[in-house]
Amino acid sequence: MNIILLGPPGAGKGTQAAKIVEKYGVPHISTGDIFRENIKNGTELGKKAKSYMDKGELVPDELVIEIATDRLAKDDCKNGFMLDGFPRTVHQAEKLDQFLKANGRKIEYVLDIAVEKSELVARITGRRVCKACGASYHIVNIPPKKEGVCDACGGELFQRADDTEETVANRIDVYESQTMPLIDYYEKQGVISHIDGSAGLDNVFAKITEVLG
Repeated sequence: MNIILLGPPGAGKGTQAAKIVEKYGVPHISTGDIFRENIKNGTELGKKAKSYMDKGELVPDELVIEIATDRLAKDDCKNGFMLDGFPRTVHQAEKLDQFLKANGRKIEYVLDIAVEKSELVARITGRRVCKACGASYHIVNIPPKKEGVCDACGGELFQRADDTEETVANRIDVYESQTMPLIDYYEKQGVISHIDGSAGLDNVFAKITEVLG
């Protein structure tokens, strides 16, 4: 089962991805996670990626294609995978198709989780992360017991540099201009399903399982 998860920043892809992995047992490949891991470890790739991510800009295609196809070549992806955050452009999608075709595989499902822009901004700007343990909170949806303090370890909570209102609005605009053509691309292939991302976590997942079977 080869799946692509599409959706703007804040659409809840991470939550749904975890549920899909648990139910279907496919590896979850998030280019964002791979980049963040590299940034944390101070690698060359991490430094390059960080300079774009801090401004809310997309990491250039060639860099993303290289890291994604390298990950897909690993053994745990042979029986299926779920891509999250890749491809983001038609160029990336074409390169992905070429790579898969060369390996006798193809994309079978594209799940497009759609949410209104105003709701996305509210969701993202309210996010807070613990500096010490990395636990995530939301000032409205999952508030900590004490403001600014992590329930789990007592660490300080902070707002990521790319979660401010201005950067978020920019990220959504970039997503829409670059990724919307992808929807047409997969529409033509007949593999895309559109899912209402504001329907509530359980309803969204119920719709996903209906599509995946």
